[in-house]
Amino acid sequence: MSTEAERLSKALKSIARNEDIKAYIKNSKELYPLFMKAATRFVSGQTRTDGLARISRIAKMGYQVSIEYIGENTRSENECILAKNEFLELINVIGAEEMKSTVSFDLSHLGMSISDELAAKHLEEIAQQAQQYDIQLMISMEESEKTDQILNIYKTLSPMYTNLGITLQVHLLRSQSDLHELLKFQGKIRLVKGAYQEKEGTYIPRSVELDKRYVDFVMACVVSSHPLSIATHDEKLVTVLKEKGLLANSNTEIEMLDGVRPDLLKSLKDENLQTKVYVTYGTEWYLYLAHRIAEHPPNLYTFVSDMIESKSLQTSLYE
Repeated sequence: MSTEAERLSKALKSIARNEDIKAYIKNSKELYPLFMKAATRFVSGQTRTDGLARISRIAKMGYQVSIEYIGENTRSENECILAKNEFLELINVIGAEEMKSTVSFDLSHLGMSISDELAAKHLEEIAQQAQQYDIQLMISMEESEKTDQILNIYKTLSPMYTNLGITLQVHLLRSQSDLHELLKFQGKIRLVKGAYQEKEGTYIPRSVELDKRYVDFVMACVVSSHPLSIATHDEKLVTVLKEKGLLANSNTEIEMLDGVRPDLLKSLKDENLQTKVYVTYGTEWYLYLAHRIAEHPPNLYTFVSDMIESKSLQTSLYE
């Protein structure tokens, strides 16, 4: 990423976390509809029905799918309970209809912003329900100050629920030792570069160095025969991994967010590699949209175009 793009990315991440800006947009009769138009490229809709319809269509094309009811940093216990119940209902429908889908979530959506105990309690309820249907779960990673909380909850429940996976942000300096520890657990490891704005000196910025580190992390998982999700849209990085023979393992998948590089994911599927589309739904789409723009600043142009033309991603792009 160029210096200019890095600067823009940092600015966008700061805007994403500004609650005043978020509230202003949400309450604006002019801006909210425009932002919602742009969000439909990356978010299937606001309801569970929207999300389920989306993963059903994509799965029929031969992709694996993951679905998330988006939300994070929930500070009301009642709202955390509602979020937990939504995930339970989502799992019930997926299980009853025998859909093959991973269910993903942030622990701060389930109560971690209130207490670790509440988040762990809700996670265990979800894990028990998912285990009955043999549904895989994936814990997302959040800002680095939450990393210890997230990993501790995962390590506590992972031995009892082997369907539980964990995300690791490669750009954090601490992640090398975290990976070494996580390889001792059975759950799938999902590797992302990292989308959050962190303190200087705690992370590696987008660079050749970070790409090399990502390859090293993938190599460590593959050598250990560990279940792995390679979550990146970086075509150059994907090419390097493919040339090194790191994508063709039976327990390795390449995952991309719905609406981001469907052309690249399709080309990988056409090579008979395991591919997954990460689908989201819900009303808390603002932060998710802001992160999609911040992690790849050229998405800003697409965002403006979508606001004007109201074009959402067509499923046919995956065909």
